[in-house]
Amino acid sequence: MNVTVESIGALERRMRVELPAERIEKEVESRLRSVGRTAKIKGFRPGKVPAKVLRQRYGVQVRQEVLSDLMGQSYRDAVQQENLSPVAGPRIEPEVSENGKDFAFVATFEVLPEFTLQGLDKIEVTRPEVEITDADREDMLTNLRQQKATWSAVERAAKEGDKVVVDFDGQWKGEPIQGGQGKEVPIVLGQGQMLPDFEKGLVGVKAGDEKTFKVKFPKNYHAEDLASRKVEFTIKVHRVEEEELPPLDDSLAETYGVPEGGLAQLREDVFSNMEREAKQKVTADIKDQALQGLLEANPVEVPKALKEQEMRTLQQQTMQQMGIQEQDQAPPLENFAAAAERRVRLGLLVNQLIAEHEIVADPEQLRAKVEDLCSGYENADEMVATYLSTQSIMASVEPMVLEQQAVDWIIENGIEKNRKVEFKEFMSPATPNVAQ
Repeated sequence: MNVTVESIGALERRMRVELPAERIEKEVESRLRSVGRTAKIKGFRPGKVPAKVLRQRYGVQVRQEVLSDLMGQSYRDAVQQENLSPVAGPRIEPEVSENGKDFAFVATFEVLPEFTLQGLDKIEVTRPEVEITDADREDMLTNLRQQKATWSAVERAAKEGDKVVVDFDGQWKGEPIQGGQGKEVPIVLGQGQMLPDFEKGLVGVKAGDEKTFKVKFPKNYHAEDLASRKVEFTIKVHRVEEEELPPLDDSLAETYGVPEGGLAQLREDVFSNMEREAKQKVTADIKDQALQGLLEANPVEVPKALKEQEMRTLQQQTMQQMGIQEQDQAPPLENFAAAAERRVRLGLLVNQLIAEHEIVADPEQLRAKVEDLCSGYENADEMVATYLSTQSIMASVEPMVLEQQAVDWIIENGIEKNRKVEFKEFMSPATPNVAQ
């Protein structure tokens, strides 16, 4: 077998494989003899059909089968011989072949990029030190009360904390702005649902009022055509409502499914949950920083085949989340290009880190991950035992643990800093709407 390999791109290879005619003809003869043992041809007994007749009847078909099988096997042998790492199946194009002459085919495929990781000791990670104060804890209890609050209409002027139900219409130079209209929209003043100027314009209004005021849009507003502009809003107030909070006692605990222990137990559960969520977010935050640092320090080429495969995976996941079954209704594939490229590049880099530093899955971390995955089951201990004893399940758990160990390695060997941050600031979601 004669093999030549040519680079036709950063990761694309064209490999030509030539097979000697003798090998092909030997295999064809062998298969024809095998066919002859059972072939039923009029005028001949099975096993007694002359070779010439067999070749006339089955020669072309057998030869095509032999060439197809030899191309597959010789491709795999050639890839191994040349020490190549294809990322997906090849595009194989056979060259014209005549009986008695050598046969050749060309395989085109992509390979994994070859690289050595750089700059790992310079990756910076800032670990948030989240302080949960007594005020934060009381705010959380207030939030729980607000979720169970009732609202009643009042005749007085609206103030912070009230709910104002309004129609509004926003216009720029007499033309309606996109997303600037609403009917009977409830707005709780002081919660940042709307832009500051909009909420400011609602302070002091009463049911039945109609009012026009201007709202300044921020420079970094997501709709660029509205950024930094002053838009005129006309509102009509349907009603002003006042919030009535439930009492902070054992009855509140019962509404949240805590029948035993009352308010004291609810407090303990809420505070523990705050600490757990903050810890989880810190872990996710520093992981994102470490992986982003790895990406920025190591720009590597991404195989197109892997990127396209990941794009389709993301598209399918989105379709499932949106309940879309028909492919023609799927979000455009190109929408997932950036996310897919990032995920593939990260996968290549993390795998390289694991290989270069010979990271192996820690048994204790594997068990901890399994226990976390099974924590929601009623029979958690039984499920943990099942997971740990099922090879196929553990094969999907191990990569998650290895990735976390790779992240831990980056943090330990890079530059770690700390910064104190308030709980409310750290846990708050992103900013508001037209409103925002």
